[in-house]
Order: sequence, then structure tokens, then C-alpha cells
Amino acid sequence: MTDRVYPSAKPTANGGAAPAPAATSGGANPAFPASKAQLYNASRPPYRPRPPSRRGHRRSCCCSICLWTTLLILLLLLIAAIAGGVFYVVYRPQRPSFSVASLQLSRFNLTDTAVTSAFNVTLIARNRNSGIAFLYDQTSVRILSGGVDIGDGSFAAFTHAERNVTTLKSTISSSNAPIDGAADTTALKSSVKSRNLPLKIQLETKVKLKFWKIETKKLKIRVTCDGVRIGIPTGKTASLATTSNAKCKVDPRIKIIKWTV
Repeated sequence: MTDRVYPSAKPTANGGAAPAPAATSGGANPAFPASKAQLYNASRPPYRPRPPSRRGHRRSCCCSICLWTTLLILLLLLIAAIAGGVFYVVYRPQRPSFSVASLQLSRFNLTDTAVTSAFNVTLIARNRNSGIAFLYDQTSVRILSGGVDIGDGSFAAFTHAERNVTTLKSTISSSNAPIDGAADTTALKSSVKSRNLPLKIQLETKVKLKFWKIETKKLKIRVTCDGVRIGIPTGKTASLATTSNAKCKVDPRIKIIKWTV
């Protein structure tokens, strides 16, 4: 018998040998299917870092601005407190004081609707400060009795030097001035009948402080002198008020929004 030789590979259609399978990228053989992990990684897009949000950036900027603004305000308050403390230690500021030197009433007449009066007023203003002067605007003056305005006038503007005593004189009058309809004249009429008027003197003005070469802003103040009594004159002789119990109080008029304290 003759031996048969079998070919090691199946011949191609044209009689050539079958080509060897080409290797794929990564060394994978196409004859063997890829694993699920390889297929998933192949279809997954590459990782890209997410850009920072604009909203977070704006929030960070706002927080920084608020922090620096707060620190600046605290620093300014600290500087102001230190400056105020130094000013107080150096100058020891005191309020100006006023007193009633004399008051005369030469004419007075009261009707149901109007009042006529003529007062001569002398006040003493004292500045007890060293190194501080007061600069006063024109000062308006009112005289009241029983809550009713019975005379108006003014003092001229003046400079109150340090360690100085200034005498202020003025004529306060009312020439048949109408009485405010809302005013209660019961107490005033009762005082007229007894011919003894309790009086209140009220001054309102604006003042600046001057120390060294610095001038502050104007501050509105009110001076109220109470405890003055005077008789109603008869004839042409003026009556002189009793001022021994008179006391004057100086109050700053600080305006906060729409309220004045």
C-alpha cells in the first residue's frame, strides 16, 4: 500500500495557502471576542475636568468684599475712639453755661386772641474750657408763660473765646401777636389775674467748636432757662423779674432720621 500525505492547511480557492490572521492593535486576536470591560472602556469618552462655576466665584468675591469692608469699618471706629480719647484727655471739654442776669417787663397786655409785650433780657454765657472756643450763629429767643409764646427776639452771632464770659442783651417783644389757637391759655389768664407771671426763656441756635486750627460741623443746641417770675407792670414803671431760682440747661439737638433728641 502507498502512504497518503494530508495537507496541513486547507487550500484556497485559487490553490494558494490561507494567509495568517493579522494581529489587531493591542495584540488582540480577532478570532477571540473582546471582554465586556474592554468594550465599555472603548466606548467611554475621555475624562475632562469640570470648569469652576461662576456662581461660586462670585460668592467668594462677595465674601471677600464683606470681610474687608467690615475690617475697614472696625479700623475706622478704633481710630475715631482713640482720637476721641486723646481729645478728651488733652482738652477736657465742658458744655457752655448760661444764666439769667436780669429781665425787665415794661409792657404787657393780653386779650382772648393776641398778646402785646416788651421785655429787656440780659443773659450771661460762660466758656470754662481751655483751648476750645464756641462759634455761635444768630440765636432765636422766645419767652413763654403757661406754655404760651408771649415774646420773640434774637441775639446776634458771636464768638465765645476760651475762658471767656460774654454778656448777651436783647429786647424781646410781641406786638399784638395772635395766640396759637391750639394753645391752652387757662394757666396764663390765671397768672395775669394774680399779676405774677411764671416765665420760661428758650434759646435755639447752632454752634461750632474750634480747637487749635480745627472747626467742627455746626451742632444745633437749645438753652432753656426756667424758674423766673415777674409781676405785671402798672403805669410806665417796668417790673423786674426774680431770677434767684432761675436755672438754665443746655441740650444738644441731634437729629436722627426724622426724630430730634
